[in-house]
Amino acid sequence: MTTEPQPPASARQRLLDAAVLIVRQKGFAATSVDDLCREAGVTKGAFFHHFASKDALGVAAADHWSTMTGGFFADAPYHHHADPLQRVLGYLDFRRAILQGTLPEFTCLAGTLLQEVHQSSPAIAAACDAAISLHAERIEADIAAAMAQHGGLKADWTAASLALHTQAVLQGAFILAKAKGGPAIAADSIDHLQRYIRLLFGRPQPQGKD
Repeated sequence: MTTEPQPPASARQRLLDAAVLIVRQKGFAATSVDDLCREAGVTKGAFFHHFASKDALGVAAADHWSTMTGGFFADAPYHHHADPLQRVLGYLDFRRAILQGTLPEFTCLAGTLLQEVHQSSPAIAAACDAAISLHAERIEADIAAAMAQHGGLKADWTAASLALHTQAVLQGAFILAKAKGGPAIAADSIDHLQRYIRLLFGRPQPQGKD
């Protein structure tokens, strides 16, 4: 059985992939155009052919990250649960399961960029906000369905606010992981978030899972 050879990635694609890698390793300010070109295997001329500035690359990298992660999460197994609450909890199980590898491998590009540029680069900040908000919107639909299915849950909070809260916890968990030098604290934060959501929906913690 043979596979068709894949066409080589464009210079623009390689630069975006390089940004995802290096910015999560070093941060945006410490990442130079030279770093990006060296990692991507392109010239500076190629960089400035595709991006007017490093900030323009930052905006495009945030959009690229949103597309990458959108496809990754769309294929995740938690979508197969019939119960929408189990999809929400399964989403968090999945987030916990992918806390693998080094810090740059599991932390979020959008969150990393926002911590640095939320004041200095409104365009990058807006692109990162869009990436995180879009991710929240995807889980919001399952939260809303769970509220409707589980006794028509009446609450003084909305599906949208809880969806954004999940992202706030996850982004904070990544910061703590960076502070503590590993994923254990992030996993604990996700476990606490699951307990909180179960309490909101009046669902006890399963036996054997503390």
